[in-house]
Amino acid sequence: MSAIDNGRGATHGSTAQPAAAPRRFDTRRLAALVRKESLQAVRDPSTLLIAFVLPAVLLFLFAYAVSLDIRQVRIGVVVESPGAAAQELAAAFAATRYLDVTFARDRREVADRVVAGELRGFVVIPQDFEQRLIDPHGAPLLQVITDGSQPNTASFVANYAQGVLMTWRAGQAGAAPAQAITLQPRYWFNAELESRRALVPGAIAIIMTIIGTMLTALVVAREWERGTMEAVMSTPASVAEILVGKLLPYFALGMLSTMAATALAIFVFDVPLRGSLAALLLLSAVFMLPALGQGLLISSLARNQFLAAQIALFSGFLPAFMLSGFLFEIDSMPAPIRAITWLVPARYFVSSLKTVFLVGDQWAVFVPDLLAMAVIGVVLFALARRATRKNLEH
Repeated sequence: MSAIDNGRGATHGSTAQPAAAPRRFDTRRLAALVRKESLQAVRDPSTLLIAFVLPAVLLFLFAYAVSLDIRQVRIGVVVESPGAAAQELAAAFAATRYLDVTFARDRREVADRVVAGELRGFVVIPQDFEQRLIDPHGAPLLQVITDGSQPNTASFVANYAQGVLMTWRAGQAGAAPAQAITLQPRYWFNAELESRRALVPGAIAIIMTIIGTMLTALVVAREWERGTMEAVMSTPASVAEILVGKLLPYFALGMLSTMAATALAIFVFDVPLRGSLAALLLLSAVFMLPALGQGLLISSLARNQFLAAQIALFSGFLPAFMLSGFLFEIDSMPAPIRAITWLVPARYFVSSLKTVFLVGDQWAVFVPDLLAMAVIGVVLFALARRATRKNLEH
């Protein structure tokens, strides 16, 4: 019996499983995962739509439909005075290319159109305009009434009306004396003052955010939702191999989309690229780190497509759109909001994109932005890996 018991004990001991060895990083498994994800991305129409069609649509919208330029502002000019000086001043308003002038004799004619939104304001040349010209210390020469519901346009109309009046009066006074001080502005980097040249580089940052954050969050969340992520995790591949294998195809999609958007910006929208293509690609590649890391973290936390889309919208797209300096000047924001912008990777990318397109290779600007994006990317990837491991444990 003892022999039999000893035999059974030996047999039982021989069936004990040794501790599982840690999985080693294997480039062959990684290549297989990358191939699988690449085929899945190519076969998914929604992925190609977001990666190539949506960026082109956004670029066209920001280049042509969205404009911060103030041109052909519709205003009324009420000429109450029949004098020659009043007629000349009215002609000076009509001669500018920034205003689309409608003339009237009675201010009530244009007031109703301002209320209806057809005009942005009107200028009144009063009936006693010639008398006011003679008395410089008397009543104001003009009355300017603007639509305050659009503050920027209202301020432009008021200031431009003052400028037209001053230019007209200088012409009436004759040639300026030799000692007069003249102001000759010079506009660096965007001499034409076209807002499109600033908007299109910023739009590329929005496109990269959509591809890196939203697309990655949706695709990986779909894997969790369908249960295929657990199946992949049960294979001999390590967590690092699976995460890298899933993100590399979308990194490549983001870089391809960047090159396509850059070609559109240069050859279609006439935005100059004064820096090097290598600097642009380096900036884009580093920005993809926090974008992909954020998308991966969102998918690990949400684990379903609807919730992942909502989180990606509020934590990725909207901050990139509102807090990156793309449309709104960061220095004009309240101090608490300015502090939050330091955590938005798109802030650094937008700054560097505008520099590489309009200024050139300025590494004093690029290096701090690259370091900030890299640090944020490392933190997001570390959090995403930790969240993925917790999901597998549960």
